[in-house]
Amino acid sequence: MTTPDETAVYLRTSEWYGPLNKDAFIHRSWMKRGHPDDTFHGRPIIGICNSASELTPCNQHLDDVADYVKRGIWQAGGVPMEFPVTSLGETQLRPTAMLLRNLMAMDVEESIRCNPIDGVVLLAGCDKTTPAMVMGAASVDLPTIVVSAGPMLTGRHEGRTLGSGTDLWQMDEQVKANETTWEELGELESVMTRSAGTCNTMGTASTMAAMVESMGIALPGNGAIPASDHRRRRLAQLSGRQIVDLVQKDVKLSQLVLRESLENAIVMLAALGGSTNAVVHLLAIAGRIGIELTLDDFDRLGSNVPLLANIKPAGEFLMEDFFEAGGVPAVLAELDDLLHRDAPTVTGGPISEYWRDNKTWNRAVIAPTKSPFAANAGIAVLRGNLAPNGAVIKPAAASEHLLVHTGPALVFDSIEDYKAQIDDPELDVTVESVLVLRGCGPRGYPGMPEVGNMALPGKLLQQGVKDMVRISDARMSGTAYGTVVLHVAPESAAGGPLALVKTGDIVTLDVPNRTLHMDVTKEELALRSATWKKPQPRSERGWSKLYADHVTQADTGADMDFLVGSSGSHVPRESH
Repeated sequence: MTTPDETAVYLRTSEWYGPLNKDAFIHRSWMKRGHPDDTFHGRPIIGICNSASELTPCNQHLDDVADYVKRGIWQAGGVPMEFPVTSLGETQLRPTAMLLRNLMAMDVEESIRCNPIDGVVLLAGCDKTTPAMVMGAASVDLPTIVVSAGPMLTGRHEGRTLGSGTDLWQMDEQVKANETTWEELGELESVMTRSAGTCNTMGTASTMAAMVESMGIALPGNGAIPASDHRRRRLAQLSGRQIVDLVQKDVKLSQLVLRESLENAIVMLAALGGSTNAVVHLLAIAGRIGIELTLDDFDRLGSNVPLLANIKPAGEFLMEDFFEAGGVPAVLAELDDLLHRDAPTVTGGPISEYWRDNKTWNRAVIAPTKSPFAANAGIAVLRGNLAPNGAVIKPAAASEHLLVHTGPALVFDSIEDYKAQIDDPELDVTVESVLVLRGCGPRGYPGMPEVGNMALPGKLLQQGVKDMVRISDARMSGTAYGTVVLHVAPESAAGGPLALVKTGDIVTLDVPNRTLHMDVTKEELALRSATWKKPQPRSERGWSKLYADHVTQADTGADMDFLVGSSGSHVPRESH
């Protein structure tokens, strides 16, 4: 029986497979099953954390991606071991995938820690799978690399391109405006999603794939290579090789994700016109690693960054166009002066190498900083007596004439209340009204669903109204658009001021001055607060109860209070 080279890096799996005793005999014997003896002596064992599921459409093809990761691991002298974890499909799960993000993160964390692996490749795709995987891996802190699913190809119908999500919201408005019917739109179902992959807009999935690339924990190209492009397989194979190198050099995730890495991601988020969901996810990732990151950092670092990517929902094109124009590296190159160029990456070099010698091939899709598509594209953080702990808005997706607006509130106490009233022809609403939705925060829903981009009242859509100010403690899809204020904190279920606003109260949104205010005196708010009653919990058992009892607010990442931070990778106790 061979023993590891004494000069080699320490392998965590040697605790399982190294000793000559009963326990190690069990570990080796049950795992060999055709593997040569030296497989478990001195070779790094790499876990492939796979979120593939037939119930998660965007991730269905990740088994194929895993095969190419395995090839790279074998080529580099490692031993691949694939294992499944919880998978979250944004389009399929009820009541919301966000309710389960922290559960998936817990699954990922415990699966990585309890198993004999030296490093891990995270195969992510649909919106919540990327942050959940990175959160879980960060709390274990092994060498880690992310491989994303990649976006689907451009949808096409009768010469028109179709953007998943974004065009769907437009179709819904057209139906409510009596311009078409769902029957007439039925044939679009099969052509909007014409290949494997995530949404082909700059939704949350593509945003988070770009975030991990700009943070240096995925290889260059990860953020935009289409799922069905063979270059996605090539990237997967190269990632398999690279994780072995990371293990051999003992480069842990915490050595790659630094404060500078997160700041680069925030700048990139703004330049891409990326999803507001990234705010909650990056805050949660920072909390797992132990980096202090706040809402104010998103405004301070990103609010003056120009919009360089002309991609739906903030722009005109789709992810396939973005990739062909140069993708994430091309945008990083344009942002050179705004980035921490020396931030570390999985390649061993600085992040600046990701855009070295890079070119932009289509200026209609990726603009230079001197002539951007919009001047100030980053997430704006609002505060005031309606959101003392902050709320967010995406100016690039909003209507300019509504960025400063005053109007009477029209309040809905739940998403069910909203749906029951919004298309009532007798609804007392005008274009000046401010739609306010509560009961949809992390604790109150529970799970903070993507319902913040409330569809406009049917009777106003029929009058040609295209946008209104909307405010909620919910989130919205990264594919959505409009003058929508989200993530109001504290949420209404936690007794935040959103719980106290009444229909008719005058609300002022002032994005340039970063304020969100209701014209109600402190004395009147105090009286309303004294009579406010905490809503009854929607669940008394299981994960939903645990979640509602322990989830933090949106301004700190909506993680579980007992999951913030890490426990490391050491497991001292043996199982036999």
